[in-house]
Amino acid sequence: MSANSSLFGTYNRIPLRFERGEGVWLVAEDGQRYLDFAAGIAVNSLGHSHPHLVEALKGQADKLWHLSNLYEMPGQERLGERLTAATFADRAFFTNSGAEALECAIKTARRYHYVNGRPERFSIITMEGAFHGRTLATIAAGGQEKYLEGFGPKAPGFDQVPFDDMDAIKAAVNDETAAILVEPLQGEGGIRELSLQLLRDLRALCDEHGLLLLLDEVQCGVGRTGKLFAHEWAGITPDIMAVAKGIGGGFPFGVCLATDEAASGMTASTHGTTYGGNPLAMAVGNAVLDIVLEDGFLEHVRDVALVFKQGLAAIADKYPDVIEEIRGSGLMLGVKCKGPNMELLVAMRDQNLLGVPAGDNVVRLLPPLTTTAEEARDGLSRLEAAAASVSVKAA
Repeated sequence: MSANSSLFGTYNRIPLRFERGEGVWLVAEDGQRYLDFAAGIAVNSLGHSHPHLVEALKGQADKLWHLSNLYEMPGQERLGERLTAATFADRAFFTNSGAEALECAIKTARRYHYVNGRPERFSIITMEGAFHGRTLATIAAGGQEKYLEGFGPKAPGFDQVPFDDMDAIKAAVNDETAAILVEPLQGEGGIRELSLQLLRDLRALCDEHGLLLLLDEVQCGVGRTGKLFAHEWAGITPDIMAVAKGIGGGFPFGVCLATDEAASGMTASTHGTTYGGNPLAMAVGNAVLDIVLEDGFLEHVRDVALVFKQGLAAIADKYPDVIEEIRGSGLMLGVKCKGPNMELLVAMRDQNLLGVPAGDNVVRLLPPLTTTAEEARDGLSRLEAAAASVSVKAA
């Protein structure tokens, strides 16, 4: 982006311009094809220009774009019914983004205690390394100084504890605690998984103290880990969950899911949105579920994930001077680098392979869930070539 651009200077943009996408591929203006293992940061869950999604969006665009939530929305009703049937939830509130889904989750948790006669219970325990969005409340929930700096006093009501530390969580619970909010698998934080036992322990702790368990599955949900939602691996259910990214397959929307009990305080006029749940978003969301809920789809994700895990392990063994560790689950994978992660990312782009940086010096690999085993091997070959070039430079 040029220095005299009319845009805010909030992004260090990569000098690539793409004009179209085809499945796992992006095609630049100069005709070069890039294997997209960034997927819009886990957004393009079904790849680019998936025909079923394109058909759904075009079909809806010919009818209605926007109504507002003044009126009944058949698309919302259908998607809400399908999501609640497939999950722990009884209720759904549709938003425009993941951050708004988290805002709704936070408000729902506080409101729950308020209507149950405990208004002093407003504080939420979160974990170090978390990323919950860019609003004033969600940067406070995430607690990372680089996102808080310069935006005034941190919004109150969030108590942060070390990552995956159950003793610290127990010690943080007090009379003001309303809920515990975690990502089962941190994305921005460096593809760091919470142990399944800790998730089970969190559920038990919340039950013991009358707290709500909030899960942020904005990045790790909608099939990304090989289950519809990542918490399913632990055999537990939350009270409230925020979902976005992959649920829209590239169209911007999110949803806050909750049990009837947790959502009991969210009555008429307590919360709202102008664009959330608009007909275009609902048409695409229903189309995404058509694919993700098909028999065999999640099994495919798990099968391709195994190809990735085995291939990444082999590359890490071959280039221990470049790769320190392989992390992640399903098709939400991380390569922890020995040197700066940007070195590997640049080398990957030289091989026409796209990834995403993350915290803890990690390169994220977030390929579309539709990636085939052959495409996975193609990407692994390119990653190996990138690791080889970084290794040579280091030597």
